[in-house]
Amino acid sequence: MRRPWPWLCAALATLAAGCVSLPPLAGREASTAFADTGATPLGRALAPRLAGHPGKTGIYPLKLPADAFAARALLAARAQRSLDVQYYIWRGDETGMLLAEALWRAAERGVRVRLLLDDHGTTGLDPVLAALDAHANIEVRLYNPLMHRGLRALNFLTDFSRANRRMHNKSFIADNQAAIVGGRNVGNEYFGAGGGVVFEDLDVLAVGPAVRAASRAFDLYWNSDSAYPAASIIEPAGAGARALLEEQFAAVHASPAATDYLKALRETPLVTQLVDGALPLEWAQAQLVCDDPAKTLAGGEHGELLLLPQLLRLAGSAEKRFDLVSPYFVPGDQGTANLAALARRGVQVRILTNSLAASDVAAVHAGYAKRRADLLRAGVRLYELKPTAVAEKTKDKESRGGSSSASLHAKTFAVDGERVFVGSFNFDPRSARLNTEMGLVIASPELARQVAAAFDAVIPRESWEVRLAEDGGLYWIERTPSGEKRYDSEPGVGLLKRLGVGILSLLPIEGLL
Repeated sequence: MRRPWPWLCAALATLAAGCVSLPPLAGREASTAFADTGATPLGRALAPRLAGHPGKTGIYPLKLPADAFAARALLAARAQRSLDVQYYIWRGDETGMLLAEALWRAAERGVRVRLLLDDHGTTGLDPVLAALDAHANIEVRLYNPLMHRGLRALNFLTDFSRANRRMHNKSFIADNQAAIVGGRNVGNEYFGAGGGVVFEDLDVLAVGPAVRAASRAFDLYWNSDSAYPAASIIEPAGAGARALLEEQFAAVHASPAATDYLKALRETPLVTQLVDGALPLEWAQAQLVCDDPAKTLAGGEHGELLLLPQLLRLAGSAEKRFDLVSPYFVPGDQGTANLAALARRGVQVRILTNSLAASDVAAVHAGYAKRRADLLRAGVRLYELKPTAVAEKTKDKESRGGSSSASLHAKTFAVDGERVFVGSFNFDPRSARLNTEMGLVIASPELARQVAAAFDAVIPRESWEVRLAEDGGLYWIERTPSGEKRYDSEPGVGLLKRLGVGILSLLPIEGLL
């Protein structure tokens, strides 16, 4: 779902119906975040804590998926003036519909809702989005829309250079007072609901100056030349759209999966802590970094628009330790050289990414796999998440509706035990040059310590460590209660999948990964 593959689209070439032009933006009204929200319930509740930490942002990491959902639902319920919501993927499953209902209920009590979605992640949602957009207090915009609504792959045949650039940003902002920024999209796999794959992910809840920066970034994208009113792209809602939406909301609440999930949410301590103002916040200097949305329309070189130089400048040059978590890790020639140079000058470099068994995109693993030996030779330590590393992060099976497997989706790094990045940026060519991204750089030794502690204790237990053999080959170490276990080929997958990845690694596709 994350990457539109041109070689798959090519099979549909005979069905292409030609390029469909985007509608004009004339008549679209600009809007901005409300600035005067200090008198809202959220503003009043936060004021004493913000006054005690002038100039600093309060941060709370949302590690557990149920907490991440609960925080969004509670912010939607507490908002009085506005909800500004921006995502790459929004599923029409239980959690997607529950959050859509939360936005709807907020609009019903007079909250202005602006919903900005990358159109690549809205498959099957046109009727729901049309019904939401028809509400007087909700406006939906689609970023870089796909004009072929049925067979969406046609968009990548008829207008590939544009359709291949996506908005990967994620933010949820309530009353310009509190914001959630990080790696999670909206869907069951991101919030630990239902069976199947559960993404190990990370968001942060922020209050203070960084929230206003997130609102400015939202406004920049909302008013950009790539944000189209949904009404100009999708079929309008019919007369019975409101009743149909209410029926869908009721059906979700009646489903066993949603019932179990909502029960688990009510038991989440985060809800009570947020309401009572007792949530333990880490107060730190925090800077929001994001790509300029003009990156979506830019051709050729556009270095001044990119987030990556901002990250490198803000994070600084590591002197002691660099810990990186990236699910789609494709460092390329330059990234491999940079990481190797860090390790060779004595910096401890540790990287966690998905194993082939846990990855949801085999081609991405191919782009990473061919760099492993070079990184290991330089002294970089590589860990690959096992698909079984899920139970502790998602509580009990009943809250998920069944057993699940894990896949890494968090994007974070820590530098020298001092600075941490949390956001949507993957260390791959797509994030660097094609997608737009955003996140927070946080000057917090405590949060950096938590990342380091995970690499010291948790990550070695939940992953396979890749090592270099004497003959130049690779082997994998699994730490078990009975001792270390060695694998001489990619663990957890069969021969055919390993061969397929080997073939993909030979193709000239790295720039698209």
